[in-house]
Amino acid sequence: MKKEAITVILAGGVGSRLSPLTDHRAKPAVPFGGKYRIIDFTLTNCLHSGLRRVLVLTQYKSHSLQKHLRDGWSIFNPELGEYITAVPPQMRTGESWYQGTADAIYQNLYLLTRSEAKYVVVLSGDHIYRMDYEPMLKQHVENEADLTVACMEVPKSEAHAFGVMSIDEYQRVYSFTEKPEAPQSLPNNPDACLASMGIYIFSMKALEEALEKDALNPTSSHDFGKDIIPGLIDGERVYAYQFGGSAGRVSQDAYWRDVGTIDSYYQANMDLLSYYPPMDLYQEEWPIRTYEQQLPPARTVSSPAGNEGIFINSIISNGVAIKGGSAQNSVLFPKVKIENAAVVINSIVFEGVVVGEGAHIENCIIDKDVVIPPGVEIGVNRKKDAERFDISPKGIVVITSDHQF
Repeated sequence: MKKEAITVILAGGVGSRLSPLTDHRAKPAVPFGGKYRIIDFTLTNCLHSGLRRVLVLTQYKSHSLQKHLRDGWSIFNPELGEYITAVPPQMRTGESWYQGTADAIYQNLYLLTRSEAKYVVVLSGDHIYRMDYEPMLKQHVENEADLTVACMEVPKSEAHAFGVMSIDEYQRVYSFTEKPEAPQSLPNNPDACLASMGIYIFSMKALEEALEKDALNPTSSHDFGKDIIPGLIDGERVYAYQFGGSAGRVSQDAYWRDVGTIDSYYQANMDLLSYYPPMDLYQEEWPIRTYEQQLPPARTVSSPAGNEGIFINSIISNGVAIKGGSAQNSVLFPKVKIENAAVVINSIVFEGVVVGEGAHIENCIIDKDVVIPPGVEIGVNRKKDAERFDISPKGIVVITSDHQF
C-alpha cells in the first residue's frame, strides 16, 4: 500500500496568526523545541510510516523552508523512486497563486496523476504531533473509501476552530462543518466534539474528480474543509480515522497541536519542559529528524565576577554558553549566549541570540540573532514593553530580528 501512495504536504500558507515570527519565514520553517523546525514533525512521520514519495507545496517566504529541506531532508534515493521535493507555485492552471488548500493540489494535479499512485496522503506542514500514517492508509483501503479523514476529540469550547464531523457506528462520516458557530457534540459526551486534524487520504480517482469539479465552481473558496469534504459526504464513501489508538508501530503520544498563534506556539514549547511531557521527544524508536549543525557542546561556566552559570528545567542545545548567567524554564536554541548576571525565565530563545550582562528576560520569544543590550529588562513591565514590542493576548513578548534597541 505504501508504495501505491504519494504524499502532499501543504506548506505554503501565510501564517499571519503567528506573526511576527512568520514575517520573514514560512510557518513550517519556524523553529521549535530547541533544535527543530515545525515541518520536521510531519516529515518524520512520513519517514517512519514508510511514505517516501513526498511533495512539499511551498509558496510564501519559502527560502528558509527550502534551504532546510535541502540541508536536512535530502535523505531519499531518487533512483529507487523516493524523494522529498519542494514544489513552488507554477501557475499551470492560470495566473494566480494558490487560492486555498484544494487549489494548491489542483494546480499540481499533473504531478499526482503521472505518479501512477492509487492513494494521495494530504498533510499539513505546520502541526506538532507524532503519528504513524500506515494504519490509516490500511483502514482506507479496507473500507474501499474515497476519502478518510483523521480526527480526534476536542473540548466543545475549542471546536469552533476546527472542522467538526459526525460519524456512524461504522466510522462513516455523515456530516462535516468547517469552523461551526454551534459545534455538534458527541452523542456520548456533550462536552466534546470530533474534530478534523487536517490529515486526509484520498483515492486518486475521487480526488481528481472532486478537484476538477471544484475548480469549475466560481463560488468555491477551494478549501478542503469548507468545500471538498462537505461536497463528498452525500455521494462518496467518506470515513473517519480516530487518532491516538493502539494501531501503528509505536505507542502514540496522542498529542497534536496546531501552533498557529503566538500563545499556542509558546505553550507547545513549554509543554516540552514538563516532567512527563505530552510530546516525548526522547522516544528512541521514533526520533524526530532535523538538520543539525556541527557545534561544540553546550556549557555553563562561572564568570570572572564569581557568578555561576546555571540552568534549571530547561532545554539547552549545542553551542549554548551560559557564562555566569542563568536560564530557568526556558528553551534555548543553538549558539545562544547568556552573559554574566543575565537572567532568562519562561522564555524561548532562538539561535544566535546574545543576552547581555545583567539583562532580565521573562515570558519572551526572542527571534534569531537578536543582541539584548546589558541591563535591559523585558517581560517585567507590560506597559513599557507594549511601546516597543509585539505582545500576545496572554502576555508573551516577541522580539524580532530587526528590532533596534
